[in-house]
Amino acid sequence: MLLHSRIEGEGKPLVIIHGFLGMSDNWKTLGTQFVADGFQVHALDLRNHGKSFHSEDFSYDIMVEDVKQYCDYHQLTDINIIGHSMGGKVAMLLATTYPELVSKLIVADIGPKYYAPHHQTILAALNAVDFSKKPSRGEVEEVVSVYIKDFGTRQFLLKNLYWESPEQLAFRFNLEVFNDKIETIGTALPFENVFSKETLFLRGDKSDYILDSDFETIYHHFPKAKIETVNNAGHWLHAENPKDFYLYVIDFIK
Repeated sequence: MLLHSRIEGEGKPLVIIHGFLGMSDNWKTLGTQFVADGFQVHALDLRNHGKSFHSEDFSYDIMVEDVKQYCDYHQLTDINIIGHSMGGKVAMLLATTYPELVSKLIVADIGPKYYAPHHQTILAALNAVDFSKKPSRGEVEEVVSVYIKDFGTRQFLLKNLYWESPEQLAFRFNLEVFNDKIETIGTALPFENVFSKETLFLRGDKSDYILDSDFETIYHHFPKAKIETVNNAGHWLHAENPKDFYLYVIDFIK
């Protein structure tokens, strides 16, 4: 099974991997900018996300093999890769497993360390939606807003709604598997994994995903890492400050 993707542009391949509950569409605007700068952008939907296939197998090792298979199928070599959050973990594991495939690695607001499960509220909100009642988009948002007060987070999640049939909404992602395998998301990069090429870590100044105390672990795995802070941005730094995010990335890969 091949991952679904949005492919645009010509030039050196730039592979973009979304975070947990995200999809390739989240990267439309930035993707267009990278295309204008001479890159061929491959924005992927990971398994159990977006328009990609659903599977009960869900781990970083398996997601890395999906991306590797995708690159082999499209004959992509010497790629630049951006991964955000969970996608950053996939990108880190890919780069340390297949270093010959990756030219430069960009990791957005996630470190190689273990993260304790922290998506409970989001999962509770999504599980509270009863699609058997054939709710409208507005009614789904109403249910979700009981749990999630932040408008931006709600909009991000509700991008996953689609009409399964003319009168039936559904989520694109595989909620059942996420409920079952949520602890997978926090897994640490194996201690012995090292990528010795150029790597850029970007963190939001309002996010606590990458702390100063994590730098040592980052340099252990990525000895050539540069760590930059994007101002006026939280965990969704590419959406909250796309201008600065873009400038850091383009400066790094050009």
